Amino acid sequence: MDRPKFPPFIGLIPVLLVVFFAVCSSAQYQPNWNSIDSRPLPAWYDQSKFGIFIHWGVFSVPSFDNEWFWWKWKGIKQADVVKFMEDNYRPGFTYPDFAPMFKAEFFDPNQWADIFKASGAKYIVLTSKHHEGFTNWPSKYSWNWNSMDVGPKRDLVGDLAAAIRNKTDIHFGLYHSLFEWFNPLYLQDKANNFTTQEYCEKVLWPELLEIVNAYKPDVIWSDGEWEAPDTYWNSTEFLAWLYNSSPVKDTVVTNDRWGAGIRCHHGGYYTCTDKYNPGVLQKHKWENCMTIDKVSWGYRRNAPLADYLDMDDLIELLASTVSCNGNLLMNIGPTADGRIVPIFEERLRSMGDWLKVNGEAIFETTPWRAQNDTVTKGIWYTNKTTAAYAIVLDWPADNQLVLGVPIPNSQTSLFMLGYNQPLKWSGITSKPGITVTMPQFTPDTLPCEWAWVIQMKMVQ
Repeated sequence: MDRPKFPPFIGLIPVLLVVFFAVCSSAQYQPNWNSIDSRPLPAWYDQSKFGIFIHWGVFSVPSFDNEWFWWKWKGIKQADVVKFMEDNYRPGFTYPDFAPMFKAEFFDPNQWADIFKASGAKYIVLTSKHHEGFTNWPSKYSWNWNSMDVGPKRDLVGDLAAAIRNKTDIHFGLYHSLFEWFNPLYLQDKANNFTTQEYCEKVLWPELLEIVNAYKPDVIWSDGEWEAPDTYWNSTEFLAWLYNSSPVKDTVVTNDRWGAGIRCHHGGYYTCTDKYNPGVLQKHKWENCMTIDKVSWGYRRNAPLADYLDMDDLIELLASTVSCNGNLLMNIGPTADGRIVPIFEERLRSMGDWLKVNGEAIFETTPWRAQNDTVTKGIWYTNKTTAAYAIVLDWPADNQLVLGVPIPNSQTSLFMLGYNQPLKWSGITSKPGITVTMPQFTPDTLPCEWAWVIQMKMVQ
């Protein structure tokens, strides 16, 4: 199909001329994928390794099934969701009727910042707008469907951004859905086979400019792209402006969700699919966005304990992801009244406790020549210029840990992070394979509770 054009419209002509069409021939990055993909990823992102995803919106009010509640109720009419509404809400109740109940009355951004800092995370990504279209900031382009006009009556994005920046050195990022399930402008463009761009002109582009200019996020986490080509969203034009002229042009990172068929092919880092974890080394930087709640990204009131990943699960995901050149973006779903419930807080603080001991093997590392061990299962490797690291998920039953990959020499030394004494090992120098004698610990003297890291100096 022919590439859609920007038709003239009075209200936004100055904005679009200044912003989207300020990409001239002398600009560093041009609005095409070859040029956009040539931009180096800012170093802070690869060094960070671990971030927190936050799914929060009107869907947090029903907090049933998942954050696609509205679509499942009115779009595909999923039986259990329809029944939930019939059993618990009056006839004629609409999804927008949930918005006044999204009060966030217990939302304390400073408390959230403290929890995130304790987790060890280096960046966060907050939902600015999900597919329901409700904006968690006072958008000029979402009248009476934003967090200032209805519900919380406050700027949720701005309040959290300020707390994060005042209390931590965590990078602040924003998730933003390109499409909205039931926006009439989007539905009209869709009916026109995306040959018109009324929704983009009047909603999408102005919103993106708003959040970038107002909140200066270091991450733009795009989503909701799959129904239309990138030419409808004008993704490369936006990214060219973002990289050339925006207030975050030198620090911002973006993902790969910018149009149908774009994932895992173009953009800053790749997400490919939700919960993407290939288990093998990837050449292009990628991110494993996943949920502590196995079923939902948003909060669920009726989630049983068995639906939450435990710390063994989470550390295995972190180790396998970082070993293969990825970042782990671990999701929580706050409540409609603004609380991070204890099970999410516990997981975050426990991850922080583990990282206090073992972060040396995670942050600012690079992939090693091997990602997992060839002899013993449950071992993932990372690397720095000064040492390689074996992340051991399971303590060996006989205290003898066999590592099939490292090649030792006469100067090889091994330590366990959090334990000051050198470890005893045996092996044949210049040949792969080391047997490590693990220290004798009592439960109260273990360096950490879940996985243990062997620092290996002078190995190949």
